[in-house]
Amino acid sequence: MLSSIIAILLLGFFGGQLARRLKLPALVGMVLVGIVLGPQVGDRLSPAMLALADDLRTIAVMVILMKAGLGLDREKLKQQGSVALRLGFLPASLEAIAVALMAMVLFQFDFATGLLLGCIVGAESPAVIVPGMLRLKSLGWGVKKGIPDAILTGSALSDVLLLLVFSLLLAFLAQGGAEGLTVGNISLSALQLLPLQIVLQIGLGIACGGAMAKILVSLLAKQNWTQTAVQDGLVAASLALFLVVSSTQLPIFSGYLAVMTTGFFLIELDAPLARRLRGGFDGLWTIAEIFLFVLLGASIQLSVLESSLLPGLLLLMVGTLLGRGLGWYLSTLGSNWNAREKLFLLPGNSAKATVQAALGAVPLSQGIAGGDIILAMAALSILVTAPLGAWAIPTLAPKLLQKGTVDPTKVSVNQSLTILAAVDTSAIAKQVLTKVAELARRNDARVVVLHVIQLADPPGVENLREQTKQILADIRHQFIVTEGVVPEQILRIAQEQGVGEIILGKRGHSVLDDLLLGSVSQYLLATSVLPVMVVESEDRVSLSRPH
Repeated sequence: MLSSIIAILLLGFFGGQLARRLKLPALVGMVLVGIVLGPQVGDRLSPAMLALADDLRTIAVMVILMKAGLGLDREKLKQQGSVALRLGFLPASLEAIAVALMAMVLFQFDFATGLLLGCIVGAESPAVIVPGMLRLKSLGWGVKKGIPDAILTGSALSDVLLLLVFSLLLAFLAQGGAEGLTVGNISLSALQLLPLQIVLQIGLGIACGGAMAKILVSLLAKQNWTQTAVQDGLVAASLALFLVVSSTQLPIFSGYLAVMTTGFFLIELDAPLARRLRGGFDGLWTIAEIFLFVLLGASIQLSVLESSLLPGLLLLMVGTLLGRGLGWYLSTLGSNWNAREKLFLLPGNSAKATVQAALGAVPLSQGIAGGDIILAMAALSILVTAPLGAWAIPTLAPKLLQKGTVDPTKVSVNQSLTILAAVDTSAIAKQVLTKVAELARRNDARVVVLHVIQLADPPGVENLREQTKQILADIRHQFIVTEGVVPEQILRIAQEQGVGEIILGKRGHSVLDDLLLGSVSQYLLATSVLPVMVVESEDRVSLSRPH
């Protein structure tokens, strides 16, 4: 069991990173690692690990839906009106129906089984869409009309809807479709009760999500039961998972919808707490996605995937271009989106991954007829659409969307900070390096130490190098020595290294020092678009932020 966990985490991680270097989504590499480790190829995973796959998939879906809820913006949703709501129901629903009809023709499924496949294939991938849309929000693409928020909301709602229909259809098929309800002289089949069950589960799911958000605010913000962001994330994740598990035991509400609405209501009730939880769930997703996609790969039956490859590609094409395309058209009727912005929906919310990985193997494990084909179609949809979506979102957004002003209070994007420390061989260098070390430890930043040679002083440079190693021993750093005009070299290196802040020293012990070093700091303060901090002798610090 432990060896299987180690193999999944290490090989899954490095497989994902290798895929990134090949300009593919990391999840593609993870799925391929799962195929190699799984019983079809290497058979390196223990049966106990494979038995836990369903539970691990449930945890992963909970994490990504909470991330989606915490990434919503009510003001932008209100601005979009019914567009986001229509995006949540029409494209995915019409794609699911188109897939169901095609499955009846290609695989001789009955309509209920075809719709079960449609619910899996029609769901959109939070693993691709959520980070993609949050990234667009951080850069300002489409934010003026709230397009990323509308896609985020529509994607989350459609996934919840299809997850809900999937669970009800699964129960219906597992029972042979016979169980129903008799009221007086009227007998209703399980399929006829489906719309009523959907309405009930949506309403109670939203109510449970709102209640859970209030509980979390009370525990984590008002009563201060936790002391760190890690503890906040642990409590929130546990209670969110409790909602999902409770919904399976008491199937009168949608646990997945409750999780997403919990995140949404947390933003409204306590925005600082919501921001802290975003970081915690980002960390959880780093682990959860590895298990999710590696275990999906391990579940794939390669012979079934090979035999259904061409019909599967045809099914995906019809579902996306006809079913989803009609849904996009109907969703944006009467909106203020122009033709280019509507076209962005094609790459914006077509990617498949997370739900397919979570649910693809479930029908097979439940003994549903055609479950092996459903799993193969789920895997195929990931391998085809996830790379296309991950490439198309950042590539086409600048071509199809307008750039607007970013509201930093509504966006949280993980970025590694790099600080540039410009030092000479004087005594002030130690103060600059000490200040840089303090900031780097506080922000988990990387440091670039730059010395621009003005006068040849090999012993002084070597001493500076040793000081850097000593003071920044526990910090990722790079020592650079160059020649040229000091302020020009500082700005050049800052641009090349992707620096977020510049720190330099100023001795100020003589008129000459003031003229030489003061001119450098004054030039940078006046011209740099980056924040500049000047460390003066006797621990005096001045700071300038670009306007």
